[in-house]
Amino acid sequence: MSAGAVQTSGTEVLRPHAEHAFAAELAALAAQDDRPRPDRWRLSPWAVALYLRGGTLPDGTVITPKYVGPRRVVEVAVSTLATDRALLLLGLPGTAKTWVSEHLAAAVSGDSTLLVQGTAGTPEEAIRYGWNYARLLAHGPDRDALVPSPVMRAMAEGMTARVEELTRIPADVQDTLITILSEKTLPIPELGQEVQAVRGFNLIATANDRDRGVNELSSALRRRFNTVVLPLPESAEAEVDIVTRRVDQIGRSLDLPSAPDGTDEIRRVVTVFRELRDGMTSDGRTKVKSPSGTLSTAEAISVVTGGLALSAHFGDGVLRPGDVAAGVLGAVVRDPGTDRVVWQEYLETVVRERDGWQDFYRACREVSV
Repeated sequence: MSAGAVQTSGTEVLRPHAEHAFAAELAALAAQDDRPRPDRWRLSPWAVALYLRGGTLPDGTVITPKYVGPRRVVEVAVSTLATDRALLLLGLPGTAKTWVSEHLAAAVSGDSTLLVQGTAGTPEEAIRYGWNYARLLAHGPDRDALVPSPVMRAMAEGMTARVEELTRIPADVQDTLITILSEKTLPIPELGQEVQAVRGFNLIATANDRDRGVNELSSALRRRFNTVVLPLPESAEAEVDIVTRRVDQIGRSLDLPSAPDGTDEIRRVVTVFRELRDGMTSDGRTKVKSPSGTLSTAEAISVVTGGLALSAHFGDGVLRPGDVAAGVLGAVVRDPGTDRVVWQEYLETVVRERDGWQDFYRACREVSV
């Protein structure tokens, strides 16, 4: 491939988009999906929900679960996109909001890349449109000088747009969405024109109110969304399943060893995170203090993936307590002043006394000193 090439082959992409990574599943669903589809949808709402929840098609094709959680959450999210109301996925950090958003867009529109990433510095142009200033200076304002945003493109093509971390975007920029979502039009006053949304257009936003520095949504904007709350996994078994699946997917893309031999370590990481998150041991007998961090499922995935990398490159390829101990410490102790005390107390009063956890206790003690 030449030095100036932009396209990369599937084997070279570090993280393929959902529509590429799961193209075979989407194609199999489309081929066997005979249910009514809204305009410009690649699949019916029923098939979109099956794609997210997982299952087996009549021809034996296995659809892997993309979201492990309440079925009704998926059904409400999918049915919202089939209406004229936008979808707001709300939840704590690490509850798979971005993951669900991406897969919804991939299944509905076949393209998850019409994305606006929300930050404190996101400008209004990222949601509306910008200008090619060289052409603007040379020829004046015209449609050829206009640079459409992902939202504008989605409106014109009847696709699904995504806005990640909506509450991180400044409030005045957030409100740019009000006209788009209520009137389904985007005015271009410089040209005396507008872009009207065609059938199939909708928008998925994600947000959480746990992080510091968020900008609350105005009531006017919030009314334009149907809000679906993504909960934390209900049980430890469900969370272990989620972590194992995602670590396996990430590991394959990075040529890391598979995780089955390290299932015990995954279970321990998940147990530690859940107990510190809940402020109570899993048997309900001992109260524990909670650290300042969220200790989300996403962080557990990161800890285990990092442990697999340590095991692959500096160990014997089997995930062991020493491979995850440092990652657990880094996830728990975000504020050295208070979180370290919380962690030490939990380590000595809970982990130390737990049967079968002595190797994990010793590994955590070594990195905590």
